[in-house]
Amino acid sequence: MIFRFTLISDEVEDFIREYKIDADATFYDLHQIILNSCQYENDQITSFFLCNEEWEREQEVVLEDMGTSSSDEDLYVMRNTLLSELLEEEKQRLVYVFDPLNERMFFMELTEIIFGEQLEQPVCSRQHGEPPLQHPDNDFDAVVPAVDGKGKMDLDEDFYGDDSFDNEEFDPEGFDFTEDKSC
Repeated sequence: MIFRFTLISDEVEDFIREYKIDADATFYDLHQIILNSCQYENDQITSFFLCNEEWEREQEVVLEDMGTSSSDEDLYVMRNTLLSELLEEEKQRLVYVFDPLNERMFFMELTEIIFGEQLEQPVCSRQHGEPPLQHPDNDFDAVVPAVDGKGKMDLDEDFYGDDSFDNEEFDPEGFDFTEDKSC
C-alpha cells in the first residue's frame, strides 16, 4: 500500500510538494523526504501532529524521545512508528513542525491510498514553488555599542537603534559589577 501526501505552507502561497511513500515506511522516512525535497538541514527537533478536520493537534510523533511525556501518554517516535500504525484513511490531516522555536510548520493531508502497490524508497512526485526559508534572518539589526580601549562603552543617541535614548539618562555608576570568583 502506498500513501500519497500533499504538503503546503501558510508562508509561501505557490509552494506545494507531493510525496509517495510506502505505508510500512516510518514517520522518520517521511521526515527525511520532506527535508530533502525542501533542501533543509536536519538540525531541528521536528514533530508530526495528527490533526482533526479543523487542524487541531491530537497525537504527536516526535523525532527523539526527550523523556518529557507522562507515563500515561502514548509516545510515538518517528524512527519506531510506521505510517500505517497511525494513518488509516484518506483526508487524514497532519502538521509537520519544522521550526519548533518559531512554531513554523507545513500542513499535510493524506490525499490518496493506493492499494496493491509498494515502494522501496519514498519519492517526491510533485514539486512546485520554493519552500519557505528554514532559518529566516531576523528582521532587526541590533546596534551593539562599541567598547573603547578602557572598557567603556560608546553610547551615542543610536544606542540599540533607539533615537529616543538619552546618554545623560544612563548611569554607569548605578550598576554593581563586582567580580564573582566562584565561577
